Amino acid sequence: MLQAVMEAPVIVKVMAALAIILLVSRFCRHLIVSIAVGAVVLALWAGYPLAGAASIAWGAIISLDTILLAIIVLQVIWLSSVMTAGGVMDDLVGAVRSRVSQRGSMAVLPAVIGLLPMPGGALFSAPLVDSCDVNGDVSAALKTQTNHWFRHIWEYWWPLAAGVLLAVDIAGLEIWQFMALQAPFTLFAVGAGYWFLLRRIEQPHSGPTMEKDDGAPHFLSLVLPIVLVIGTYAVVKIAHAGLEARWGEAVPALHRYVPMMIGLVVALLALQVQRPLGVQKWKEILLSRRAFMMAAIVVVVRIYGAFIEGELPNGVLLVDQMRQEMARWGIPMVAIMMALPFISGFATGLSVAFVGASFPIVINLLGSNPAAGELLPTVLLAYAFGYVGVIISPVHVCLVVASEHFGTHLLENLVALLKPSAAVLMVAFMGYHVVGWLL
Repeated sequence: MLQAVMEAPVIVKVMAALAIILLVSRFCRHLIVSIAVGAVVLALWAGYPLAGAASIAWGAIISLDTILLAIIVLQVIWLSSVMTAGGVMDDLVGAVRSRVSQRGSMAVLPAVIGLLPMPGGALFSAPLVDSCDVNGDVSAALKTQTNHWFRHIWEYWWPLAAGVLLAVDIAGLEIWQFMALQAPFTLFAVGAGYWFLLRRIEQPHSGPTMEKDDGAPHFLSLVLPIVLVIGTYAVVKIAHAGLEARWGEAVPALHRYVPMMIGLVVALLALQVQRPLGVQKWKEILLSRRAFMMAAIVVVVRIYGAFIEGELPNGVLLVDQMRQEMARWGIPMVAIMMALPFISGFATGLSVAFVGASFPIVINLLGSNPAAGELLPTVLLAYAFGYVGVIISPVHVCLVVASEHFGTHLLENLVALLKPSAAVLMVAFMGYHVVGWLL
């Protein structure tokens, strides 16, 4: 019996580990514990020896990716806290609420923050969504779900998203081709989010909007921190590309998280100039226990991801093993194009991870030099399924930290997100056939 369990397909092991994370999180209020339990179960069940598992976990902890990602999460929380302490959050909510309803505000604010492709960005928009609930009538779970869904409506095509850039590179497309192919998904995501989430938010009886105050700070000045992060990100990337073109390999490589880190520092400095805070307030913000707890959760998520991305004891990558199992079971190619990206996204919670793990396999299934009529619909299908897998992943950093912020159950949030996610997947499946027919 034990041997049969240990020899179960890798897909079964991965999905069971995710189920354990959800189950533990249902009864344990500390998400860091549930994810850690899931990581341990996956590592031992996949057959990693204890020493090997410990080595992989330690490697994930000290990796530059993990360290910089944890720093970015700290910066995001610090920026959010500084904006709150300086009154920017209240003014921003007021500016939006004076123009749109409470229901609309809870979608618009996370969508604006969503233009900033930062890890854990839903944590940044969470306080804004919370502030829109002036009478406390909206459940914490619904705020979590709305915040998470509308925070991610852009990354089907947004060119600053790392997953998009990697997908464009692997598929061999021009960025404009990918954007034109995927941009309609934002509209579908908005529609699905409205139908399944926003409609459940009742308008407050005291009036849907605030009176417009012409003396209030201009909206652009309120979103200046976001503009600065995006602008700095673009400037750093362009400047580095220019230096590489001029001096080639003499220019050090630029880590993908560094431009975002620089942008967040610039935004923090600009806020201090715009709305200065005292030393004591800065000390409270920088040493916040909540901020470091969120960073710790991110580290545990990365440890889990290291086991997903790692090489099994038999020398085969875990994702490759899943692909081999699907092929051995006789799963049709179009099903593999949907299932492999979706499972990769669901198991990792990262766009870059699902693209890197599944796109080389999916694209290679088409053979060398595939025609546009094969390549474009395949990219549309694979990216949409993979990204939806990321959105509803129980180890998606945004969903984990937003659930922690609102004090809601991870499983409850995932169940609520299944309907809008299914709607987007249905559109993707239909789009695959329509684009293939048109081309």
